[in-house]
Amino acid sequence: MTTSGNFPPVEELKAQANRLRQELRRDGTELSHSAALELVAHQHGARNWNTLRSQAGNRMRLNVGDRVAGRYLGQSFAGTVRALSVIGDSDHRRVTVQFDEPVDVVRFESFSAMRQRVSGEIGWDGRSTRCTSDGAPQLVIWPDTAT
Repeated sequence: MTTSGNFPPVEELKAQANRLRQELRRDGTELSHSAALELVAHQHGARNWNTLRSQAGNRMRLNVGDRVAGRYLGQSFAGTVRALSVIGDSDHRRVTVQFDEPVDVVRFESFSAMRQRVSGEIGWDGRSTRCTSDGAPQLVIWPDTAT
């Protein structure tokens, strides 16, 4: 039973329900698609299909090599995912992003600190668990749809 929130994508969950229906049909048991979805939800530790669907559907798919955009320490960027790993609790990922253009991470006029590659911890929603002093997430990533 999965209880950590580390669910497969919704498409895979639906495919699991279809495979379950096919196997049961071969054994002479008819099952509606909605009943199969409910059983899959229970197998993953969710109360029902709607709960599982909302939890699995709120996950941003991210792979090494993907183009992303976002904000790092308040500065906008576009770049490429260079490394990605799931952290022990499965609720967060460690991501390394190579920016297309260096980003100045200092807000002080007489000093600069340029970064072109950064690593951070993000949730499945693409938002950093750590925040800046003004409460904004340090790192926010979303798929770059401009490419």
